Amino acid sequence: MAKSKKAKASDKMISMPVVNPNAAGIDIGSRSHFVCVAQDNVKEFPVFTHDLHEIARHLQSYGVKTVALESTGYYWRPLYILLQDYGFEVTLVNARHLKNVKGHKTDVVDSRWLQLLHSIGLLSNSFQPDIITHQLRTYARHRKSLLEDASKYITKMNKTLVLMNIQLKAVLRDIAGVSGMRVIEAILSGEREASKLEKLVSIRCESERKDILKALTGDWREEYLFELRDCYDLYHYFWGKISNIDKEIERLLIENSKRNQHEVSKSDYKPDKKKKQHQKNDPKFNVGGFAYEMTGGVDLLQITGVGINTVLTMMTEVGFGMSKFKSGKHLASWLGYAPNRKITGGKLLSSRTRKKTNPLAKVIRDAANSAGNSKSRLGDFFRRIAYRKGRSVAITATARKICVIMYKMLTTKQSFSYDLSKEETEKIKTRKIKNILKSIKGHDISKYELETAWV
Repeated sequence: MAKSKKAKASDKMISMPVVNPNAAGIDIGSRSHFVCVAQDNVKEFPVFTHDLHEIARHLQSYGVKTVALESTGYYWRPLYILLQDYGFEVTLVNARHLKNVKGHKTDVVDSRWLQLLHSIGLLSNSFQPDIITHQLRTYARHRKSLLEDASKYITKMNKTLVLMNIQLKAVLRDIAGVSGMRVIEAILSGEREASKLEKLVSIRCESERKDILKALTGDWREEYLFELRDCYDLYHYFWGKISNIDKEIERLLIENSKRNQHEVSKSDYKPDKKKKQHQKNDPKFNVGGFAYEMTGGVDLLQITGVGINTVLTMMTEVGFGMSKFKSGKHLASWLGYAPNRKITGGKLLSSRTRKKTNPLAKVIRDAANSAGNSKSRLGDFFRRIAYRKGRSVAITATARKICVIMYKMLTTKQSFSYDLSKEETEKIKTRKIKNILKSIKGHDISKYELETAWV
């Protein structure tokens, strides 16, 4: 019979240290919240304001100091703000961090796992902007939603015109431009003669006048004219609402400017109008000037491909304070531009970047795509990557580079410069020579043939 050995000190079980002893976990829902203050103490609360205060008092009665919430849709926001007002340290947890937890997934189990993992310090806090940035984010996201709604009615107006065989889209780049709107307004006012409608199109239009005349000859049907009028009215209705939002954003920025004494003024901002063109959907107020003031004299619009929409999105999504990000690489990783490597047994299974729905990640990708069409060093970098690995990879790589450039400009207060150093130039030159020699060696070209070819 085997004898039991006495356990040595080195053989004892390893226990997880409790980092947050007074921790609670709350599973957020649309109709009720499950609050766990201990593994054997889970209580359900409704979502009404009175019940949110009850949750705070319940946590206080058990001496809870820090709370972990799972970010479920937008339902977490009211409780998050209220718990902060009560003085709790609130950690907002990404739902992905809990999706692989073993066992049956229920609201009670989720709250217990949140409490346990938070107490031993295994949950990280999600990024949350400051108050002014959150207010701007709410306005900007609502503005983006209204822009999407307005664009639907441009599509519907074009469809209605085509049904009447008015091929305005075939001769104009944008039917919602100045010429297109003049023609639509004339049609809605009762004008039917193609010759008179043709005169409303700008002489700068690239299409030939005879083609424009043919495009404006159609079959006028009452039901389609009725639909066209409704779409036209709704399109301008949405743009009226967008103008109101722009006024609110400008008012908020002016108030913030008065509260904070900045080193520079937006009046010092001098945009380069030759490089940056104002887009149709851009706000009418001076976004670049406000950004220049808020960043302490940094002009992000100097970066190739970066436009008003990119700067406005950065202002409203994360702000210009980069203290929450350790480095430019950290910011790029947070936006989903870094490879998400999955390695097991020394074998690389995947290195695809994570899919991100962050609006800032999307607009920086758009800026990278725009930079790829430019004659600049960023454009050269884009085309070099695109030649080897395809355009989608080039967009991600250039977006990451733009992100790191923006971080460096905001932290060091330096102007944009993408000039290569002497060492980098020599490295590129050496690499190109090695590739040429490798190619020559592969084709087995003799020294005499090479000298003859150069001559």
